[in-house]
Amino acid sequence: MKIGIDKMGIYIPRYYLDIRDLAKERNIDPDKFVIGLGQSKMSVNPISQDIVTFGVLAADKILTDEDKKKIDMLIVGTETGVDQSKSASAFMHSILGINEYCRSIEIKQACYGATAALQVAKNHILVNPDSKVLVIASDIAKYGINTSGESTQGCGAVAMLVSRDPKMLEISNESVCYTKDVMDFFRPNNSTYAIANGKLSTNTYLESLEKVYYEFSNRFGEKDFSAICFHIPYPKLGLKGLKEIKREDLLEEFNNSIMYNKEIGNIYTGSLFLSLISLLENSKKIKANDLIGLYSYGSGAVSEFFTMKVVEGYEKHLSIKENQKMLENRVKLSVSEYEEMFFSKIEHEKEIENKEGEDVYLKGIFNNERTYARKI
Repeated sequence: MKIGIDKMGIYIPRYYLDIRDLAKERNIDPDKFVIGLGQSKMSVNPISQDIVTFGVLAADKILTDEDKKKIDMLIVGTETGVDQSKSASAFMHSILGINEYCRSIEIKQACYGATAALQVAKNHILVNPDSKVLVIASDIAKYGINTSGESTQGCGAVAMLVSRDPKMLEISNESVCYTKDVMDFFRPNNSTYAIANGKLSTNTYLESLEKVYYEFSNRFGEKDFSAICFHIPYPKLGLKGLKEIKREDLLEEFNNSIMYNKEIGNIYTGSLFLSLISLLENSKKIKANDLIGLYSYGSGAVSEFFTMKVVEGYEKHLSIKENQKMLENRVKLSVSEYEEMFFSKIEHEKEIENKEGEDVYLKGIFNNERTYARKI
């Protein structure tokens, strides 16, 4: 049975900060961010938007009423959950109006969570071939004003509908996972922001890549990859990864795969799949039956190398014009506007205005309960 990604949708907030402006404001050479990180812009969200609204708005772009009837599992991969007990997927399930006989869960393992969700979805379809699974990767990467990680922030969501006989990508049965207990990046319960050891995280990312990539080759033989997509905390790290496994022959497609990431920034669990969409929408050479390698990494650290095969007619199911329009129509913020918007705090018991006119928004937190609404 062929199982894989039938549809993919992305949602990015309508505001962004030019990374050059941030560098100048922080008295840093812009080339350190633009060339050193490979970053151009980063997405910024208002308080009326969070990972729940991101995920719903991404899913809205791809789901039909028939899909909602057949979905019997909804999995959210995130490391910026909105509640310590209740899953973000439970909120999304309600807002999306999905079949009530549905398993809704949230998976956490840093940036790896959505890949775990995708593999769980695949295994579910294997034993329930008529069902569909909605996988959503939704996150807000936020490190604080004037911190070392400030230039690698971002936010957004990727929604993927998994089914048998997929229209876009077939997930193979071949994969290799690797775990190493390391404190390269973590967020204790008493901390608003993550604590990162940048050098250790970079080294662990590259070490883990070597482990899973070469073990994959040992187990399953050398593969004729048309492209390899990476988890992209920032584009230059993915490039280091490509060189680490000596696959500079795939540089052209790598550059296609990071075009959206450069414009959006780090979206944690969704970064790998944003890269995959970027590849499919910007490559002139990817064709049916091409094999794509994928490297997923989540600090702490868990990693996986796996593959997907491009399905005949996949290009008919891309949203190139819509996604490019979404990026082009964003509003540029000054550094002071970004600081005020991105780091503003929600006032409890006070209704939040949907100034952006989004179809779905966070209405407020009342009696400690998050309340969402659809625009009427």
